[in-house]
Amino acid sequence: MSVVVVLPTYNEAQNIERLLGALGAAVPAATLLVVDDASPDGTGRIADACAAESSRITVIHRAGKEGLGSAYRHGFAWALEHGFDVVVSMDSDFSHDPATVPALVAAVEAGADAVVGSRYVAGGGTRDWPLHRRLLSRWGNLYTGWILGVAVRDCTSGFRAYRGSALAAIAPQTTRAEGYAFLTELVLRLHRRGSRIVEVPITFVDRRYGTSKMSSRIIAESMLLVTRWGITGRLAATREKIGRFSGRRAS
Repeated sequence: MSVVVVLPTYNEAQNIERLLGALGAAVPAATLLVVDDASPDGTGRIADACAAESSRITVIHRAGKEGLGSAYRHGFAWALEHGFDVVVSMDSDFSHDPATVPALVAAVEAGADAVVGSRYVAGGGTRDWPLHRRLLSRWGNLYTGWILGVAVRDCTSGFRAYRGSALAAIAPQTTRAEGYAFLTELVLRLHRRGSRIVEVPITFVDRRYGTSKMSSRIIAESMLLVTRWGITGRLAATREKIGRFSGRRAS
């Protein structure tokens, strides 16, 4: 199956060359797509230099910092336009181990529509995280799964592989969320379509170089959107049940 790895970047000059090299070793037949938001630290230029040495690396330069969701929408649109069978998403700071990509792809090849690299299934975990961050992430994912009715334990993991046809079916270009809410929105759409979602264990490692893009604003946006989606979904389900009941009584 043809594979593309989509890599959104912003100020990852200390990581991008090593990451592209590690991915080239892990999945030598895959296309590597860097989507750079005009990083002022020169990430795009470094990626261009790597692309000049490998035909399997493509770099998209965007006008400015537009957000994680926007970068993925751009990268996914390119991947679907070029007809890839499997679309992988991952962070560009080595939080996600490039050596795990083949396992994600293999799960798609085995029949999954989407594969989530999960910290919260048996064998998964985090490393080098302070306690408060572990608790926040764990609680956030438990709450997300409960309010949305989604049986995925790590809805905010960005380390994923999608079957190209399944990704196209949920129309990622029509999503609106940014940050980690974007990742949850994709899981919710897959769930509502009845897609087969599986989780494989990963160990998430905190970055060694560069600065995290996480912020309180991103966390707040994610929780507010998830709550809104959950409430509207439950109201819609209730209205549907009332409509069916009324229809049976009328007949």
